[in-house]
Amino acid sequence: MLSLRARLALAYMGAIVLVVALAAAGAHWSLARAVHGQLDAALLALAETELAMLPATAGPAVAVHDYSRESTAPPSLVRLDRLVQIIDADGHAMARSANLGEATLPAAAALRERLAAGETVFQTLDSFGEEPVRMVSVPVQGHGAVLAVQVAGSLDDVNHVVDSASLLFVVMGFALLLTIGAAGAWLTRGAFRAIDEVVRQAHQIGGTRLSERLPHPGTRDEIGRLVDTLNEMLSRLEQGFEAQRRFTADASHELRSPLSRLRTELELALRRPRDPADYVAALRSSMEEVERLTLLVEELLTLARIDAGQERGSVEAIALGELVEDAVRRLQPSARERRVEIVVVPGAPVEATAARGAVSLVLANLLDNAVKFSPPGGQVRVEMASEGRSAVVRVIDAGAGIRQDEIPHLFERFHRGANTRSEHIPGVGLGLAISQAIAASCGGRVEAGNAIGGGAVFALRLPRAD
Repeated sequence: MLSLRARLALAYMGAIVLVVALAAAGAHWSLARAVHGQLDAALLALAETELAMLPATAGPAVAVHDYSRESTAPPSLVRLDRLVQIIDADGHAMARSANLGEATLPAAAALRERLAAGETVFQTLDSFGEEPVRMVSVPVQGHGAVLAVQVAGSLDDVNHVVDSASLLFVVMGFALLLTIGAAGAWLTRGAFRAIDEVVRQAHQIGGTRLSERLPHPGTRDEIGRLVDTLNEMLSRLEQGFEAQRRFTADASHELRSPLSRLRTELELALRRPRDPADYVAALRSSMEEVERLTLLVEELLTLARIDAGQERGSVEAIALGELVEDAVRRLQPSARERRVEIVVVPGAPVEATAARGAVSLVLANLLDNAVKFSPPGGQVRVEMASEGRSAVVRVIDAGAGIRQDEIPHLFERFHRGANTRSEHIPGVGLGLAISQAIAASCGGRVEAGNAIGGGAVFALRLPRAD
């Protein structure tokens, strides 16, 4: 398999050869046509001159005008290399130039017919004499027995000019190919040297050196844009690896804490004999830690499925009102236990395009957070609306709201706000991260803010069903 450099070089040289060949062929054709045209024009001019010098009546006075080098005739009439002949209607030579000797220019029947019709005829005679000859036959109008004046000239000089030009075109073509090929090789070598350097530097950047960047060539050409793109990709990879490391560290910490407490509870229970009530208390405490571990593992598995694209489900047009009522019904026992009222604000029906199970999970997380952060006697309001191309569900709690410096970090994995930690609200800090990931997989998002009258507002935006 040829390398990219070799394929580019072959394609480049092929294109150059094609262009040069077409240009040379066109130039050769134009030159040959011009040179032959000049010869035809010279032959026709001499024939018309002879035609003008014919006597008014046919007979012995018909003759060809030969001029020697010493002649005082006009230079335009001195054509010692031209063969001149005057023929009658039967094709017989009535007069010939001296340089024809005993030979006669051909006058076939087909030629005489065309001449009789008044047509000027140009012919190339390949077999006349030792050299190819170009001949013009000009008909004579109203001159009795005289049919035409024929003038011929050798094509040797014309062919020599064309052959010399062909050789020159070939030499120039090869020189041009060598020059352009060398220039192209030099340019491609420089370009691929920069690419080779990028490849070499990229090979040295491993998972532990993602903070390094590829050296920029300092230009805004394709190589520069390639380096910029690769550096941006390295930045995204670094952020992804860093997020993965933080996630792993946070998950390890979250798993270690309940496991340590569970181990401690069990060690204390086994250290010495105790009353049955103490064992029951230890088992209940252990059960709480097991439930926390179960919740954490389930949420980690949910995040893993979301990252793998397995949690979205089939997309369909869904009525958000039905999903909200179902989520409220499932959260009512927890809300009554905390003495929190959940109110769904009446409004027009709203439909969204999303996965039913995914949206139900997001609504359950948002309502669960709202209930946990609302004080006893508080109220959680749920509003639905269509805003432009989005279907929106807002969950407004009656809590203390969100600190402004925490809003950018709310959807980070394992992030727990100051209010959560100070009030010992249960949770592992994955609910909002899961909700945001699910909403994004459905083409939407979750927004967080503070209500004007107090409390936090979480808005789920989804594509509205048409």
